Amino acid sequence: MKDLLTLASSTVSCTLFLVVNSLYSASDDVIELTPTNFNKEVIQSENLWLVEFYAPWCGHCQRLTPEWKKAATALKGVVKVGAVDADKHQSLGGQYGVRGFPTIKIFGANKNKAEDYQGGRTSDAIVDAALSALRSLVKDRLSGRSGGYSSGKQSRESGGGDKRDVIELTDDSFDKNVINSDDVWMVEFYAPWCGHCKNLEPEWAAAATEVKEQTKGKVKLAAVDATVNQMLASRYGIRGFPTIKIFQKGEDPVDYDGGRTRSDIVSRALDLFSDNAPPPELLEIISEDVLKNTCDAHQLCIISVLPHILDTGASGRNSYLDVMLKMAEKYKKKMWGWLWTEAGAQSDLESSLGIGGFGYPAMAAVNARKMKFALLKGSFSEQGINEFLRELSVGRGSTAPVAGGAFPKIHSVEPWDGKDGELPVEDDIDLSDVDLDDWDKDEL
Repeated sequence: MKDLLTLASSTVSCTLFLVVNSLYSASDDVIELTPTNFNKEVIQSENLWLVEFYAPWCGHCQRLTPEWKKAATALKGVVKVGAVDADKHQSLGGQYGVRGFPTIKIFGANKNKAEDYQGGRTSDAIVDAALSALRSLVKDRLSGRSGGYSSGKQSRESGGGDKRDVIELTDDSFDKNVINSDDVWMVEFYAPWCGHCKNLEPEWAAAATEVKEQTKGKVKLAAVDATVNQMLASRYGIRGFPTIKIFQKGEDPVDYDGGRTRSDIVSRALDLFSDNAPPPELLEIISEDVLKNTCDAHQLCIISVLPHILDTGASGRNSYLDVMLKMAEKYKKKMWGWLWTEAGAQSDLESSLGIGGFGYPAMAAVNARKMKFALLKGSFSEQGINEFLRELSVGRGSTAPVAGGAFPKIHSVEPWDGKDGELPVEDDIDLSDVDLDDWDKDEL
């Protein structure tokens, strides 16, 4: 405990020191980004942006800093290079799915769909990637592909078509779409002449795209022109603009009284999603499709390797599965995938994750896009797993590459039937025809 207190004290001291001594200053060509200026600087910009999400205490970030500064200077006037202290501005990091530091994202033609930068961490590699992205952006413009809603300059009267994910509702379409829908709806009532509505428009549109992707369409953002659709405005007592209301099946609508930035709207939408979403499925790895589909569809997949059924019986195995289900419920807002397998059933997978034949139960958190993983070092208990996942949530903890850079072959196995295991039945040996006396003589 003394050691832990000492470590905690040193961590606090280090953090305080780094807050005072930021990785970047006003004299650098790296533009410091915050939730206050991010939308104006990046989302509404026509420029290509490279943005680093970092934490001041992160060693990898500190080593990247001089290279990032050199790249920013080389690209000045050509490509914008920014940095977000995601430890300080966690809402902004969470908005873009930042789970580790440093994370670098490229904001191109479609600012609502940033791309992960997977290249080297030298200034040369960063500049090369920026110029390559810039070349693609220019070619898209030449071919007439705008890349989607990005500047927030389009008016509602212009429609926007597939460039926006805000659903326009009317007196005629409202009930059919919203009332009794199993989805959650956040509806903005606006007036075209309203200045506050115009300011909200790009934030609302950007949030709609983000929410659609992160909730798989289970939370929808919509808009109603209350000057045209006066029946709806009257029904819901709209007296000022913009007014935002939240509609959930079986409940009276409630007013949204949060912030009006993209990050505020997304945060509230994800809270609504997690409140209404069922806990994630806990799947047994019985085939390659189960592993691939789960890990490809989620930022992280949490894989547990449980002891053989003969070692624990059904009750022991179910106790481990109950722990995983509780953790899946607790962290369901993260939208991770949850998998398990029996020790020895997928030995190649175990080896690739450094588990390898002992120490069961074991747990690994895998990022399939980066093919990196982190291992649970503590106890396989609610407390131990919670500490492990909490560290992952803030980008801490050591990681290692998956052996071979890809998942190994997954064997197809029969799913567990929920019962205790049985030892294999040994065949009876018939010794009636064996002359034991002759056998003894031969041996002698």
